[in-house]
Amino acid sequence: MAKLFITKDKRKSPLKVGGFDITVLASTLDTMGYEIFIQKGEEGKGPGPHFHPWDETFYILNGKLHCGIDEDEFLAFPGTLVHIPMGRIHWFKFGAGGGEFLAITSKGNASEMFAEFDKGINWENLDKNKLVELAKQYNQTVIIKK
Repeated sequence: MAKLFITKDKRKSPLKVGGFDITVLASTLDTMGYEIFIQKGEEGKGPGPHFHPWDETFYILNGKLHCGIDEDEFLAFPGTLVHIPMGRIHWFKFGAGGGEFLAITSKGNASEMFAEFDKGINWENLDKNKLVELAKQYNQTVIIKK
């Protein structure tokens, strides 16, 4: 594995994923396992309920993040660490004024999925069936409320 040293000016451009941005800092290809992202968005933006076979951890950098894990809902502020175990249904929305957080996955290919979402089938796409099918290709299950 190559050494990773990525300065702010060398980051990849953010992916546009349904109204919010995801910057891939390290992919599975870079680390041979986990992935690291910066996620940033405006108030009200974020994914709906979903789950996947990898753990996910958020560290709130600024703003507020309204989160749900299974039946629990809470508001996370800067300095808060949120851990979501694999297989747990979760969602988030950026709070008033927007926000930004560091996200780390335990494994998986989320970066590849986010690159596909950047092409237009994502959480803001009106055709939710296409979102469900695309996410399924990356072992993520999207829950569409009827």
